[in-house]
Amino acid sequence: MGEVARQVSPEEEKQSIRDIAVAAEAQTKVGDTFYLITQRWWQDWLEYANQSQTSTVNDGSFSENHDLVSLSSFKRPSCIDNSDIIDDALSEDSAVGIELHDTLVEGTDYILLPQEVWNQLHSWYGGGPVLARKVISTGLSQTELSVEVYPLRLQLHLMPKGDRSAIRISKKETTGELHRRACEIFDLTSKQVCIWDYFSHRKHALMNDMEKTLDDANIQMDQDILVEVINGNTEGSIGSIQGNGCVHNGSLAVAVTSQTSSATSGGLSVSKYSSRNGNLELSQLQSEKTGVNTRGSSCGLTGLLNLGNTCFMNSAIQCLVHTPEFARYFREDYHQEINRQNPLGMVGELALAFGDLLRKLWAPGRAPVAPRPFKAKLARFAPQFSGCSQHDSQELLAFLLDGLHEDLNRVKHKPYIKSRDADGRPDEEVADEYWANHIARNDSIIVDVCQGQYKSTLVCPVCNKVSVTFDPFMYLSLPLQSATTRSMTVTVFTCDGSALPAAYTVTVPKQGRCRDLIQALSNASSLQLSEKLLLAEIRGHLIYRFLEDPLISLSSIKDDDHLTAYKIPKVLKKTKFLQLIHRREEQGTGNAQSSLGWKPYGTPLVSPISCDDNITRSDIQLIVHTMLSPLLRTRNSGAITTSDESVATSNHSHSTKIPDAQDSNAANPVKGDYVSSKPVTLEKLPLQLVDENNACIDLTVGDDKVVKLSSSSMSILVFVDWSQKLLGSYDTSHIESLPEICKYGHVSKRARNEPLSLYTCLEAFLREEPLVPEDMWYCPQCKERRQASKKLDLWRLPEVLVIHLKRFSYSRSMKHKLDTFVNFPIHDFDLTNYVANKNNTRRQIYELYALTNHYGGMGSGHYTAHIKLLDEDKWYNFDDSHISPMNEDDVKSGAAYVLFYRRVNIEKSSTSNGVHSTISRP
Repeated sequence: MGEVARQVSPEEEKQSIRDIAVAAEAQTKVGDTFYLITQRWWQDWLEYANQSQTSTVNDGSFSENHDLVSLSSFKRPSCIDNSDIIDDALSEDSAVGIELHDTLVEGTDYILLPQEVWNQLHSWYGGGPVLARKVISTGLSQTELSVEVYPLRLQLHLMPKGDRSAIRISKKETTGELHRRACEIFDLTSKQVCIWDYFSHRKHALMNDMEKTLDDANIQMDQDILVEVINGNTEGSIGSIQGNGCVHNGSLAVAVTSQTSSATSGGLSVSKYSSRNGNLELSQLQSEKTGVNTRGSSCGLTGLLNLGNTCFMNSAIQCLVHTPEFARYFREDYHQEINRQNPLGMVGELALAFGDLLRKLWAPGRAPVAPRPFKAKLARFAPQFSGCSQHDSQELLAFLLDGLHEDLNRVKHKPYIKSRDADGRPDEEVADEYWANHIARNDSIIVDVCQGQYKSTLVCPVCNKVSVTFDPFMYLSLPLQSATTRSMTVTVFTCDGSALPAAYTVTVPKQGRCRDLIQALSNASSLQLSEKLLLAEIRGHLIYRFLEDPLISLSSIKDDDHLTAYKIPKVLKKTKFLQLIHRREEQGTGNAQSSLGWKPYGTPLVSPISCDDNITRSDIQLIVHTMLSPLLRTRNSGAITTSDESVATSNHSHSTKIPDAQDSNAANPVKGDYVSSKPVTLEKLPLQLVDENNACIDLTVGDDKVVKLSSSSMSILVFVDWSQKLLGSYDTSHIESLPEICKYGHVSKRARNEPLSLYTCLEAFLREEPLVPEDMWYCPQCKERRQASKKLDLWRLPEVLVIHLKRFSYSRSMKHKLDTFVNFPIHDFDLTNYVANKNNTRRQIYELYALTNHYGGMGSGHYTAHIKLLDEDKWYNFDDSHISPMNEDDVKSGAAYVLFYRRVNIEKSSTSNGVHSTISRP
């Protein structure tokens, strides 16, 4: 933690930072250093630096004027504290120093500051720790600049000793630098070791090109690197070629083995290759770089090079390529089915590019294929997938299936067919008619293999008109139950002093509106028919904004925001809202213990005030007493008078009462009918009213005259200054801590990761539910748009069933990913009971043969594929150019994203169990 050099005014700080940032941005280049700073601290500093002495109050919401000095003067931030973005547990166990949380999002969790800006802020505030990151070039052209927030974390394995060590290194560093650091860590000389790409604990490639970057070598996060000590006397290790057991290439010792059987155990046999002038012919090794035994095995184990964030494409392509029906189709002569005249297609170019890529992947050999020609065609017809940004693998898959269908559509001239309504006809007849109409316009290998049919039923909520249609589908997008809803915690306050504030946690639609939240809170808090809720967002102990528009999207409210809801009368005319803001006197540190002034704290209270009559000082005192009455440590019911004068003698028409906090029928403090039995005398509260000129009026002194309020503002701002004496009469702990919208703890996090059955997801998908208001149905009988209920049923299932698990949700202000583990069956996925067509007596049994996985967070994750080679009956992990065998037990994980199932043909047999299943091979 550094020392603060000096303090300057907020305006000077803001202008200085702005000037430095503009200059730094104009000259950012590769190798520049940026610094992470927590979003929380940065936001506090922005609010402090944005203060203005001339701010005025508009509507009291503080959305544009929350920097008012006299009301909300933001405290100068303390020293920089980056602790909330640091993973303490990982940092303690890590040999590489400070580790960040793995799921940080720029703009939400942290901000990147140029070096000059960081230096200036650090000189003013000190603190830390310092989190420096370098600017690197990215993209195919290497012209895009980005800050490498997460350098590669690599696991070094020293063999044969077995020591391990983790390091952090930029993916733009060279193999030579990795070699140098490995030698430094293990105290070795450069001539003693060889460095291997040790993906999945198998020797994939010898890293002997000193100038090659780790990015070019396709080294991924958390990958294993083998540091092999050359020892010619150790059996099974490195053979001797030049006396010291290696072939030199610069400073790196290129290891070779003398064991001819090493390929089967993950090693790389090169004894059959010659060495010319000390240089190994590495081109001869390309077929064995993947670490998969190539002798005597079938084709289909060829990887795809990552062209720069193309793992989303590679994983989807591998799943399609290993779909037996597609593998067979594109390896035969499919050119005669290319439809070059289809205006919805890509003149056959996409199909040709895919077919060419598939043939390369199924050709003998193991050299990874660079899918550049295919990606170029893809970018031409789908510009959204151009460049080197990460994309959604399922979105690519949807486009690819649809594009291949149109390019290979056997229907050259699509007839116009008008669909008929069911009109009471049998479902079987209507479904067959719809399918025949679909096939008359759409007939391709994609339709043959991947397309099924829904039964869609709509029911009008007014006239009960039933509409049944049968629509084709290419894949099923199943919701993860927790992805559709969201828990939100909101504290509800009363304005009439009838109850203490209470926090309610309710479940609302994840993409819902404020009206959904209000409805849920109304039910939870037992809202009366004469009441309504007023939502407000609280920031810095002030009301930041009122959420009065019921159509505000809930996605705009973050989990760490704070919301309140105020119970107010439903019928209000000519009403203003009194905002009671709490302040307390802050004391300085040290021997002087000097006062730092009155600062806002706690949660504001709100009460409506009728504008029909003039408002006096005693009226405001009465309303505030009523609002604060639940907080009284000792309360008495009865009529209220002040020590100086009786409110009852006021010429204002307000009744002189304070409702008891336990009285469920307590009257509204503005127009109440509560009748007291004995008077209660209360001292005037230390209240400060902000008038229309932004001046504070002390309501404890002066005559009880009418208060002049601003005609343009709907809010009346009143401060109550809590002295130690006053705190002896009131318990303000109920208003001091306001819970966040959603606070994830260890328990709730475990609950979110509990296994979820794929059958449960399917049932949620098929469940009847009302249409969203934005997608209402036009009822042909009512001649009106209605919010009909919709029910989906499976009617016809395809040979290959593609299931998309909806892990991602998007909105204008928010992106979210669920890592929920879905327990999906690998064998015997039985959908028989989910098919609505009961005339089909065929059992619908499916078997998993491929899936894509997504690891990591939004926009920065990584895609892989798990694929079962049916000829070998073995599972393999396809990670771009790396392919490795895997156990079937490891196929299931919380990363599973798109599942590929193939129908199992059930045949009668004379075996003891009567039936057996057969799966055709490509």
